[in-house]
Amino acid sequence: MSTDEAVAAEETVADPGRDVVASEVAGPGVVRRGMRILGRAVLTEPKPFAIAVVGAAVYGGMTVASATVFGRVTDRVIVPAYAGGAVTRGTLALAVTAILGVALLKAVGIVARRIGATYMQVKLQASYRERVTRQYQKLPLSWHRRHSTGTLLAHANADVEAAFWPIAPFPFSCGVVLMLLITGVILVRSDLFLAAVGFLVGPAIAVLNWRYNRALEEPATLAQQRRADVSSVAHESFDGALVVKTLGRESAETDRFEVEARRLRDELVRYGRIRALFDPLMEALPNVGVLLILAVGVWRISTGDLSVGDLVQFAYLFTLLAFPIRAIGWVLSDMPRAVVGWERVQGVLAATGDLPYGSDRGLDAEGAAAADLVHVAFAYESSTDGQAGSPVLHDVTFEATPGRTIAIVGPTGAGKSTIASLLVRLADPTQGSVHLDGQDLRTLARGELSRSVAIVFQHSFLFDDTVRGNITLGERFSDKQVRAASELAQADGFIRALPDGYDTVVGERGTSLSGGQRQRIALARALTRRPRLLILDDATSSVDTTVEAAILHGLRDARLPATIAVVAYRQATILLADEIIFVDRGRVQATGTHERLLETVPGYARLVTAYADEAVRRERRRSDQAVQEAEAAS
Repeated sequence: MSTDEAVAAEETVADPGRDVVASEVAGPGVVRRGMRILGRAVLTEPKPFAIAVVGAAVYGGMTVASATVFGRVTDRVIVPAYAGGAVTRGTLALAVTAILGVALLKAVGIVARRIGATYMQVKLQASYRERVTRQYQKLPLSWHRRHSTGTLLAHANADVEAAFWPIAPFPFSCGVVLMLLITGVILVRSDLFLAAVGFLVGPAIAVLNWRYNRALEEPATLAQQRRADVSSVAHESFDGALVVKTLGRESAETDRFEVEARRLRDELVRYGRIRALFDPLMEALPNVGVLLILAVGVWRISTGDLSVGDLVQFAYLFTLLAFPIRAIGWVLSDMPRAVVGWERVQGVLAATGDLPYGSDRGLDAEGAAAADLVHVAFAYESSTDGQAGSPVLHDVTFEATPGRTIAIVGPTGAGKSTIASLLVRLADPTQGSVHLDGQDLRTLARGELSRSVAIVFQHSFLFDDTVRGNITLGERFSDKQVRAASELAQADGFIRALPDGYDTVVGERGTSLSGGQRQRIALARALTRRPRLLILDDATSSVDTTVEAAILHGLRDARLPATIAVVAYRQATILLADEIIFVDRGRVQATGTHERLLETVPGYARLVTAYADEAVRRERRRSDQAVQEAEAAS
């Protein structure tokens, strides 16, 4: 197998986000759709494509020229040398120069073709990776919930690679068409009898190549899907390593991975068997044709109608006929995967997520923001079909007065976190509206809301970066600003105690830190941006009550121009709020101060005292355990 064939036939690792059966990409439609993809690629990167095609044309032309040179060298150097033993130095020098010249131009063509094609391919892949990634940032959280992490990674990487994989051999196949045409003309002009014999073998090669590509479509597509299954299982196992290890599920995960790996192996073996059958036939047919040509050619020489040099040239040219056909076949064999990858990428780029933006940019006011929900209802979309499910919020209406702290309280599943998400527009309400400073969030321009609002979740995500990098997220904040926010979040002390302080790398997801430390860094991240509306969605649940009280007191006492909304469970947190919003079964049941709700709303009283009683019991258990340990030690 030639180097170009090996490169063109190289496998593309992909992970389809959905099951794509071979029938979806097989048949004449795949060639038509694949050619559209190639046409778009050429229009996007015309210069490197032109360089690659010119290089391929030079290579093809010089390959044909080499056949002519070998024929002439045979007639004027080799045959005379054997016949009379006398060849002039000038003739020999001319022959050597011709051979070297053709070889040099051929090498130049190869270099130009490979540089142009490779540059075009990698530039297109890089461009579309960036486009897919930018689109991910624009799409709302509801869209992301419907797609697994493995699928999103596959779209940005493997699908983009698959979409443009035929680009590498495409300029080559375009260039060798010239070689095919020149070869055919020379064959006809050299000898019609030999051309007729050669052209009988040519269609056989074309038919075999067509059948070969058809046979490879299904196993190649299924192998790509099996790679997706293997990647998905591996990603889930690695991402859930903590659960797997703590529950002792290593063997089960290994077995699950083994099943998918064997399926992939079976498809690759099937793919290999087809290639093992067709490749020898593709290599043998031209050689059979050469034998027929030599047999007919010897007869033509004996009749004086053909010279030895002409026969050598003709036989060599005929061996070249299979090469252009195979080069075109490389492109066609990669088209099924390219079509699958392209359509999956286009699905991402065309997605809207139903979260349109307006053009208003009126949130530049200083001071705390006013936030309110007006008759809001909301239902989450299904992760399978995107249809709205049962409502989780019903006619929710309340107002957060600027500069005040409100606590959103309610039992598990009441809709508290959903309200917090709506305040930062991670989704839009099914009915009603959410306002900031009196403006409907849907009328704001993209990026406008994030300049005024920040949210800290219960489960804080940290990147595999330094503490400072996780707080600033690449924005330019001074050390003074970062440390001031960290002090307010009660994080500065433990950060300074880390090996490299603020330059300590915390590892993926902040695995080197405790849950409470991660929460405080996430809070510092939000405070650094000095939001006008700060939302804490149970963001201090992993810290002890002393630290939590210090954080909340600090937020109240600091000159932070912010309205604070806290999703709270602990009574100590609730007591710091100016107003309580009690939510149950997706509705606002009551609003007011803690004392008022404690007296007038039985559901609220049961909930708050239950949390308080459980906290007292936990404290008593810890105290009793300490006493027992002290007695045992004595």
